[in-house]
Amino acid sequence: MSRIRLLVGTKKGAFIMTADGAREDWSISGPFFPGWEIYHVKASPVNPDRIYASQSSGWFGQLIQRSDDGGVTWNAVGNDFQYDGVPGTHQNFDGTKQPWAFKRVWHLEPSLTCAETVYAGVEDAALFKSSDAGASWQELSGLRRHETGSAWQPGAGGMCLHTIILDPTNPDRMFIAISAAGAFRTDDAGQSWRPINRGLVSSFMPDPHAEIGHCVHHIAMHPARPNSLFMQKHWDIMRSDDAGDSWFEVSGNLPTDFGFVIDVHAHEPETLYVVPIKSDTEHFPLDGKLQVFRSRSGGHDWEPLVNGLPQENCYVNVLRDAMAIDRMESCGIYFGTTGGQVYVSADSGDHWQTAAQNLPAVLSIEVQTLP
Repeated sequence: MSRIRLLVGTKKGAFIMTADGAREDWSISGPFFPGWEIYHVKASPVNPDRIYASQSSGWFGQLIQRSDDGGVTWNAVGNDFQYDGVPGTHQNFDGTKQPWAFKRVWHLEPSLTCAETVYAGVEDAALFKSSDAGASWQELSGLRRHETGSAWQPGAGGMCLHTIILDPTNPDRMFIAISAAGAFRTDDAGQSWRPINRGLVSSFMPDPHAEIGHCVHHIAMHPARPNSLFMQKHWDIMRSDDAGDSWFEVSGNLPTDFGFVIDVHAHEPETLYVVPIKSDTEHFPLDGKLQVFRSRSGGHDWEPLVNGLPQENCYVNVLRDAMAIDRMESCGIYFGTTGGQVYVSADSGDHWQTAAQNLPAVLSIEVQTLP
């Protein structure tokens, strides 16, 4: 029977959770790097025992940790993130300019085909690549040098490049998202980039339909349909069927379409999951009821999934990287909360159980299906 490994990043360390294919009894190891913010932990799909972790501290800076034995032991690897070329500036909320400055790594994305290659999305918004398993890093500076770069603004969490999606059918194509600049695509392996925000509408902007400036919270893609993208925006659930060239809204009958996380079922490309929260000022579930919403129609109709989730006095949030989906025949859904709970469904969301509680606030969850 297959085994499941959950990689959990929290505000005070990383945890590794394991279970057999039934996904009922969980063991927890950690915390690794206790006291540090672990923004993201992710394993290589080529070498499942190679795991990367982004370790960050306001006092001690940023480290990339790597394990080559499934998280048993860890070693700090290359952490010299230097912006390429003459530093430019980006825009603050008040219209003033601020120099680009490296602050932390938000997201790590190992290559789909090469165990030595990994990408890093950082704050201030830039994309880095390592071809030696994290020992050294080079900026893909065509993104930051885009003609719109000087007008990018930080979102509430900083100007972070938080989403990296690799196209499994085209090694030269990649999608990224920046808060609050929007979504971008490269078709030449990161040399040049184009904004892909047509159809997004953001009422808080002077021009709600502008080319850049949209606060994209997360993007998801099913590997069988790389041209179909799903987005959780600051407000609105959006969909594109032309690789981001145009978007349309699929919020449907959701009670609120504000949230951070969105993901796609492993075997059903039209089945989506979101966790709506009340508003951009009240980051907790509507009416204190924790509900995952599922759409089996690509976002046009939504149903609440609540069996096993708290339905009163629940005021947690689910952050953008804090949901994952396994690829077992009975698809497993996982998410973590800012209250330190990890919830698991072994049947595509119909029923939930608590796999962990009282952890530090969960920042990210990734899942591995192991033989």
